[in-house]
Amino acid sequence: MKIVLLDALTFGDTGLSAFDSLGDVEVYQTTSLDEAQERITDANVIVTNKVVISDELMANTPSLKLICIAATGMNNVDLDAAKTRGIEVKNVAGYSTDSVIQHTFSMLFYLMTHSRYYDEYVKSGAYTKSSVFTDVSKSFFEIKGKKWGIVGLGSIGRGVANIASAFGAEVFYYSTSGVNRTEDYQRATLDELLKSCDIISIHAPLNDKTNNLLDYEQLLTCKEGATVLNLGRGGIINEEAIAKIIDEKNISFGLDVLTREPMLVNHPLSSVKNKENLYITPHIAWASVEARNTLIASVVENIKSLN
Repeated sequence: MKIVLLDALTFGDTGLSAFDSLGDVEVYQTTSLDEAQERITDANVIVTNKVVISDELMANTPSLKLICIAATGMNNVDLDAAKTRGIEVKNVAGYSTDSVIQHTFSMLFYLMTHSRYYDEYVKSGAYTKSSVFTDVSKSFFEIKGKKWGIVGLGSIGRGVANIASAFGAEVFYYSTSGVNRTEDYQRATLDELLKSCDIISIHAPLNDKTNNLLDYEQLLTCKEGATVLNLGRGGIINEEAIAKIIDEKNISFGLDVLTREPMLVNHPLSSVKNKENLYITPHIAWASVEARNTLIASVVENIKSLN
């Protein structure tokens, strides 16, 4: 069996030796669309994280039996074409839940407690010149007693809600699908959630219901001093709207996902003036060492189960 890994660079230093016992393995760190066809033509199994596998590529890959998506989202594979051609497609769900939950709080604490400011205050030498033992020039607040709104109540959203509740937050949720419900937390409309919550975190997939869910008009209704975190998908929040409103109103934004990744040159968010209210990480919430190990182990099991 010939197995081709198309974008192994996304796995970082995670060990890939488990694939070796399954067949002949070819590993490519990255693969452009122009390179994909040549690399997969004789493959029986393709492993892709973000490389797009189209109907055209499948049509010219006669030996292909299985496409393993090393992720939960499956929008980079033409699923209808794969089904028509009798090619199995398997993803991996739930491997990064704890990692994303943890990064949600990491982003919140960075913004809420002004971590950048206080770190630079000490490292710049300013603290050594202080006449007092502390510095409280940047006020910060506790989670306890705050209203926390969850957009998207899947496993990640529920996990964040549980921990937020443990911190003493009053938790509200808006189900983007309308399906997920719980009696543990208070259900709200999106409008109610935006207007009332001090912290809003997004953990929803990108689809017709969530695309551009939060535009300028919606963000304008958020409370002064609110913190908005997007750990779902880029495109759920209009990034041009963020770039505008962040210099007009006291709202902080933490973004782990963007509409286009990597981030575009001259992106509107690169030139905001109120930079201390903006924290962007390069789509890393999923990528703890434990999550990546689980991901690779799950992909290996998917290949072993090939019919």
